Amino acid sequence: MNRFTIIKILALFIAFSSCKSKSTLIWEDNFDGTSLNEKDWNYELGNGCPKLCGWGNNEKQIYTKTNHTVKDGFLHINIKKEDNTYTSTRISTKGKKEFKYGRIEARAKLPLAKGLWPAFWMLGSNIDTVGWPKSGEIDILEYIGRKPNTVFTTLHFQEQYGDKAYTKTTEIQGIEEGFHDYSVNWTPDKIEFFVDGKKLFSYNPKVKTIDNWPFDQPFYIILNTAVGGNLGGNDIDDSLFPQKFIVDYVRVYSN
Repeated sequence: MNRFTIIKILALFIAFSSCKSKSTLIWEDNFDGTSLNEKDWNYELGNGCPKLCGWGNNEKQIYTKTNHTVKDGFLHINIKKEDNTYTSTRISTKGKKEFKYGRIEARAKLPLAKGLWPAFWMLGSNIDTVGWPKSGEIDILEYIGRKPNTVFTTLHFQEQYGDKAYTKTTEIQGIEEGFHDYSVNWTPDKIEFFVDGKKLFSYNPKVKTIDNWPFDQPFYIILNTAVGGNLGGNDIDDSLFPQKFIVDYVRVYSN
């Protein structure tokens, strides 16, 4: 076998490996049309009471079916204050679109007001059986208006949750300007977080147990914007309302 043949074989092998490594789009919502696709999304309504008042975080908003619009290929989550009541939107794919592993991403534009807490995140589909944090939680994006130029990426599980969650706070200048891509790459071995393709941090426990790795089951996706709360803070700038958390798309790729 001559040198040229060897090089050709190596080139074909590299091309084949590259092709195999490419992920496949398995679900997406580009928010086309004029209404939310309720075959994929649920509305999560109210203030969380009686089971989870304040949605477990002392949040101040009420979620409704009317605080959003779908137009021109974008989902607009509208955050308002009317008659001293904060209203917003929270939607999930629970029971409709649930995923085990993959690259999960959204392109979104953040709202700008102190006290707001937009998020793109996931919960384990067994949450109704085992509860939180045993179900696990993957926070692909959290942003709070009182900490500009900063994003939070976090994992919650039985060993580390709440104030002791496994988390990374990353300063990104200009994150409030325009749209940005927020994603997580989730495999059987590790979870990696990205903003605009840049890896922020990863989680890869050498010994995986039910208490530190509940991430071997399907999860569902949530989009919402909270007002106030444990992370959003109670210093809310009402003068900047209404605000919008605008989502261009949500996509899930196999890996």
